[in-house]
Amino acid sequence: MRDISGSVPSYKAIPIICGPTASGKSAIANELCLMTGGELVSCDSMQIYKGLDVGTAKPTRAEQQAIPHHMIDIVDPATSFSVNDFRSACIKEIEDILGRRRLPVLCGGTGQYVSALRDGIRYVDEPIPEDLVDSMYEQIEDEGPDKLYAELQEVDPAAASKIHPNNKRRVVRALAVYKATGKTMSEWNSSSKMTGPEFPFILFEPDWEEKRDLLYDRINKRVDIMMDQGLEAEARKLYGSDAPRSSTCFQAIGYKEFADYLSAEEGSPDKEAMLRKAIYDIKLNSRHYAKRQLTWFRYIDGIIKLPCDNDPSENAERILKQISAG
Repeated sequence: MRDISGSVPSYKAIPIICGPTASGKSAIANELCLMTGGELVSCDSMQIYKGLDVGTAKPTRAEQQAIPHHMIDIVDPATSFSVNDFRSACIKEIEDILGRRRLPVLCGGTGQYVSALRDGIRYVDEPIPEDLVDSMYEQIEDEGPDKLYAELQEVDPAAASKIHPNNKRRVVRALAVYKATGKTMSEWNSSSKMTGPEFPFILFEPDWEEKRDLLYDRINKRVDIMMDQGLEAEARKLYGSDAPRSSTCFQAIGYKEFADYLSAEEGSPDKEAMLRKAIYDIKLNSRHYAKRQLTWFRYIDGIIKLPCDNDPSENAERILKQISAG
């Protein structure tokens, strides 16, 4: 693990502010950057794509002018981008920021991205669909871990023998690798490197576990705001682009729900009903995604919880105390 004290002697660790969609993590990260003169690094698997601004809740132009942002608008929608790609690019951004003697403030809700940094894993460069991983965590939430662990024992007994049944994160990862690639984790391990984190990271999360109804209400309202900001037009532009329909963007919440509506003929009597259903489905899928995110981060050890009803500046102060040296 690299020592950051030579670059930012006032700090002993780099913060990663994670958590579910609409949880207020970006507001906290912005406040922390303003307090420290830091630069924000996105850990969001959709904000990397150019042109997908409204549906990914990308920071506004004014916000990006006030605070330097990184890992945003870096690839075209047709480009595939793996967890490995993210990890490599993110480490370079962190190095550059530290080289300017600034504090990197990481922020995002993509669990695989956060885990790749925090655990320091260089995965075999095979994409593991996020939906597959999320569905497994949802199954654990609904049925408990025993069924998935038994499945792992059957397909990869060598990996299962090294994983405790209650270590849900490792069980899910090993089984997801097999389902996505057709090869077991044991087979991949020979070419994967797990060396630990490259930097001292501390994870923080606004705590919405006991106030999920309020979080879901925030999500619903945010979707309404996105519609007012032009989400439909943004989805229309994506579907009219040359990006192949197999691209990740077309499976993203906020875009995939418009498929039927946009393919329907103009003047169709069902057109308005289809739009209402698309909006309903975006809200529903966003709430389900938030639930899966809560589950993912629950199984990462060492996350420091932040009161969700605090002012963002209060939570930024809490983080500042945790990462400050001395």
